[in-house]
Amino acid sequence: MDLATLIGVIGGLVVIVAAIMLGGDLGSFFNVPGLAVVVGGTACATLVKFTLADFMKVMKRGVGLAFKNTQDDPRYIFDQAIEMATTVRKNGLLGLENVSVDNELFQRGISMCLDGHSVEIIRDSITREVEMAIQTDELGENMFRGIGDAAPAWGMIGTLIGLVQMLGNLDDPASIGPAMAIAMLTTFYGAVIANLMALPMADKMGIKAEKTTNTKQLIIESVCQIHASQNPNVLKELLGVYLPGGAPKEEE
Repeated sequence: MDLATLIGVIGGLVVIVAAIMLGGDLGSFFNVPGLAVVVGGTACATLVKFTLADFMKVMKRGVGLAFKNTQDDPRYIFDQAIEMATTVRKNGLLGLENVSVDNELFQRGISMCLDGHSVEIIRDSITREVEMAIQTDELGENMFRGIGDAAPAWGMIGTLIGLVQMLGNLDDPASIGPAMAIAMLTTFYGAVIANLMALPMADKMGIKAEKTTNTKQLIIESVCQIHASQNPNVLKELLGVYLPGGAPKEEE
């Protein structure tokens, strides 16, 4: 669980609720027509820009990236690669037959090595998989940025609706209050959705996707070098560039 995302969203909502309750009634900030305009309009605008299949896939991926920490630890991949390279230097690729790796992409690459595929085929296969994952992450980031752009716009649309209703019923004092609530609250809803949820979610997806991409590049290079029976000491230098802070120093 990524506590930063959870704390940020909950903390932001607490700040908003506290500010409302200190100055008035929380119930006065809840307006069903206003929420319907902003949430429904934003969802529809997003569906116009993206396909339904992409929308469903990205929403699932976005929530996973934002609220879960990746299990692909680059230091773990690095250590496993060095250990495998040592085994291959001693016993050949068949020495990895009983080796199991938690990372699915890494395990698939090692399995392809054991199946006798050439390094070109292995690199091409797992690189295509990485590229597809990158495309999904980029699509997700773009979609959440689109939501962040659409929500305030639909807030303004709701404001215009409320103002038109208010101006059209000035002779009926009882209708002015609800119309004004829609006019003001839709702008509020749009700003909260965009600035507390959608845009920060897009930024976090971008940051995590970059880290995930770096780790997958580490896996690709690890598999190809293991296939080539690379010297473990040389491999440490080659893979060290993918680690934060570089390769670990040898203990004296």
